[in-house]
Amino acid sequence: MSYNQLKIMKKLKFFVVALVAATSNLAAQDVTVDEIINNYFENTGGLENWKALKGIKMSAKINQGGLEIPLEIVQLADGRQYTKFNFQGTDFYQGVFDGETLWSINFQSMKAEKSDQEATDNFKLNLNDFPDSFIDYKQKGYSAELMGKETIDGAETYKVKLIKEPIMVNGEEKEDVSFYYFDTEAFVPIAQDSEIKQGPQAGAIGRATQSDFDEVEGLYFPFSLTQGVKDGPSQPITIESIEVNPEVDESLFKYPGG
Repeated sequence: MSYNQLKIMKKLKFFVVALVAATSNLAAQDVTVDEIINNYFENTGGLENWKALKGIKMSAKINQGGLEIPLEIVQLADGRQYTKFNFQGTDFYQGVFDGETLWSINFQSMKAEKSDQEATDNFKLNLNDFPDSFIDYKQKGYSAELMGKETIDGAETYKVKLIKEPIMVNGEEKEDVSFYYFDTEAFVPIAQDSEIKQGPQAGAIGRATQSDFDEVEGLYFPFSLTQGVKDGPSQPITIESIEVNPEVDESLFKYPGG
């Protein structure tokens, strides 16, 4: 073999090695949205275990202007739920659903008030989302799309777009779209963005974050949460304990009004 032939062979070998390495790297980055979702459930306790979950009860605290306010959040598989917080010795119930009626305590009148029909109907659309919207999302008629990668708080994530059933806002049908950001290493969602549809912040993008995942009876839950506006102020929530499949007083869901 001549010197020139040897050089050509060495260049060809280098090109083949580089091509194989590049192809392998590309394959490592090539992931589908269903692989992301499957890894998420597998890494946090297993899909069948999540499906078997009947309910959760969380004890938490929220810091409001230096004042720590205790929270109790209950969500059941049949859609019933409530959020209770205690302020200056008084319990306030918000977002309570008894299976048919959605209601909250009015802060001014201190009386229970039903939500309007539009809010109630929108809430009922999500009854099949416990404990996670991504469980059997295709059977629910939802669609999920991988939008690429994005860095969130220094972490590389997969950005996944989830489209659910349309909701009604002031009598008009609107898309129900959220963007979830899954950590590329652990495959857990660390942030979620969605448009705020009503109220003084309507049109802004709301952002929720979650971190500090820990195990509770074989399932992994986030113990640190924030809720706020993207690139704006947010409210931290610290989860102190989580109870799975809790026994709950049935009367706490019942609408107390006439």
